[in-house]
Amino acid sequence: MVTPFDDPVWASLTGPHARFAERAGQVLRYPVDVAPFFALPPEPDDGVWDDVAALAGPGETVTVHNSLPVPAGWEVHGRIAGVRLVDVALEAGEDAEAVRLGPGDVPEMLDLVERTKPGPFRPRTIELGTYLGIRRGGALIAMAGERLHPPGWTEISAVCTDPAYRGQGLATRLIRAVAAGIRERGERPMMHAAAANTSAIRLYLSIGFELVPRPDFVSVRVPGVPAAAELTGSARGTA
Repeated sequence: MVTPFDDPVWASLTGPHARFAERAGQVLRYPVDVAPFFALPPEPDDGVWDDVAALAGPGETVTVHNSLPVPAGWEVHGRIAGVRLVDVALEAGEDAEAVRLGPGDVPEMLDLVERTKPGPFRPRTIELGTYLGIRRGGALIAMAGERLHPPGWTEISAVCTDPAYRGQGLATRLIRAVAAGIRERGERPMMHAAAANTSAIRLYLSIGFELVPRPDFVSVRVPGVPAAAELTGSARGTA
């Protein structure tokens, strides 16, 4: 039986996040300004890589489950090791200092993400769920929110704190506050982290998350020249 843990991207895009799904044949993805994730079906047929190419476009890089052999002519950029964590004993609760972030906060959110590198966050990622932030002196200094949403679960993501304010427990407070909203819906919090991010993993384990198996992913480049590059080349040829 396929569970949400086998591919939470697929489970999200065929479930609660179906409104975001872009499709080519059997392959799904989020819009590029929402999230960078692609999803292959649990039992793809031989044409699945053609569908990936059609959805991504020539020359584009995509990240997919690495259990499928990559076809000849596709450049492998690297394999991504990660961990998945699920809530088993998290003490969730609202935080008086945490405020709901909205579209008007996106420029500050993107700036904070650029400076702290918590993982993918794009201009419309905020549409995936609730994002909470903490401000000091009017400036956004920490945030966390909801991203993938397989049925019965919600991923807590974009957990980040301005370097000048680290060590104050802001990330933990925001995780607990976001988790409180998830629990109110009758769902269970989950998280992902890069396997190399041992400090974050230690934090998540210490506050009530537990590690569960997660497959690695592979980043591959679709053969061909990106459309933008072709247009540029054509323009140069006619200059």
